[in-house]
Amino acid sequence: MRLTRHPILEFDRGREIEFEFEFDGRRLLGFEGESIAAALHANDIRVFRESVRRKRPRGFFCAIGRCSSCLMTVDGIPNIMTCVTPLREGMRVETQRGKGTIPLADLSSAGSPPPEPRRDSDDGATIPLAIVGMGPAGLSAAAYAGRMGVETVVIDENLVPGGQLIKQTHMFFGSREHYAQIRGVDIGDRLIANLESLPVKLMLGTTVLGLYPDRTLSLLAGTRHMQLKADAVILATGASENMLAFENCDLPGVYGAGAVQTLMNVHGVVPGKRVLMVGAGNIGLIVAYQLLQAGVDVAAVIDAAPEIGGYHVHAAKIRRAGVPILISHTILRVTGPDRVESAEICRVDDHWQPVPGSERKLPVDAVCLAVGLTPNCELAFQMGCRQTYMSELGGPVAVHGPDLETSIPGVFIAGDASGVEEASTAMIEGRLAGLAAAEWLGAESDTDELARLRDEAADSLKTLRAGPFGAKAREGKEKMLSSMNEDKAGTQ
Repeated sequence: MRLTRHPILEFDRGREIEFEFEFDGRRLLGFEGESIAAALHANDIRVFRESVRRKRPRGFFCAIGRCSSCLMTVDGIPNIMTCVTPLREGMRVETQRGKGTIPLADLSSAGSPPPEPRRDSDDGATIPLAIVGMGPAGLSAAAYAGRMGVETVVIDENLVPGGQLIKQTHMFFGSREHYAQIRGVDIGDRLIANLESLPVKLMLGTTVLGLYPDRTLSLLAGTRHMQLKADAVILATGASENMLAFENCDLPGVYGAGAVQTLMNVHGVVPGKRVLMVGAGNIGLIVAYQLLQAGVDVAAVIDAAPEIGGYHVHAAKIRRAGVPILISHTILRVTGPDRVESAEICRVDDHWQPVPGSERKLPVDAVCLAVGLTPNCELAFQMGCRQTYMSELGGPVAVHGPDLETSIPGVFIAGDASGVEEASTAMIEGRLAGLAAAEWLGAESDTDELARLRDEAADSLKTLRAGPFGAKAREGKEKMLSSMNEDKAGTQ
């Protein structure tokens, strides 16, 4: 169902177009430029593909192209990520069976090698600084490196800059420096505005296929393949949703919290009529409230922990709306033939085990998982940056120092990619990484100004991590610094 009214957002949906679904030529309506997955949801289609081995129905989960749940056959080409592929008029979209095949009859010359991807004329160019990721950390890094006079290219696979900010309707906390009292959807525009008149180029719709030890980036924009070499690199690649294992957790209608935000706040499509939220951290509480704003009934917010993990101001808004928050509860299973129709929850004891006899069945048509994020560090690891596992930061991360430089000189990492925290922290880490990269490159700028801005960013990070809600990240960063110092001592 599409939203026609929203208390905060207005949806500029563009031109209404037709596209074809399945083999019978059924014609559906969508809006040009929205994702295929959003258009299908608006037409109440949830099953996108079948699993390869067990032929189980699959919907979509992450909405950022990080999983395989949304793969469909589009215009005869299999394995298209429909959650990030824009809808075009006349598209033929088919539920994918198994791995998918390309019929020989559809090839211009059966048996002939595929055409070479077109390369840009500037293929192989070298630039001082490349930033991967155009979210809060990447845009902030570009602004501060640009202020120091560093020529910078920022690369992102999405067609719109801003990362997760483009779907965050809540107002931020903190100080003016942290964009307090400004909604996330508006902060992205401000970060873009900060780049005006700076030597910064944005490359949207461009995927980084690889990052190599000589700092060469392999890029793909549509069918155009190119290589870009950088003197320094900042990785601001964000994080991906965690999955939670329970019976039938793969049924269409089980979503990551970010996917629900994308459907509602970007495309104006609700994920269901009645939703169970799993996770009472900040993300779970915020998205639950956003569901209510969109007119969706939230059956409950549950969390296996014995206390609410998010800010109590968010929890209070949920409770005032009449939504129960059930701590020490977990989800056991969802049921439905090919999509979620109900969910069964229960209490857990002090050892996280289900309490017999406490089971409850809730009639819901969607389950939203807000059970944490994992840093996207694949490019850092591919390049050879030393990695470590740190639960306080979300899992496997690249080892980095206080200036966010990794074990490879001239390669920096910032935002959720360096450890999962708040967007406010990601912006400040981006500033610090941009300044550190400028200093490493020997930028011809005011060194006193650079040092002042760097000290301000470091102090701001300390402020953001102070207090009980910042304790986990603070501990993780302190352990990371100890690990980095041990490495340096071992090489001396």
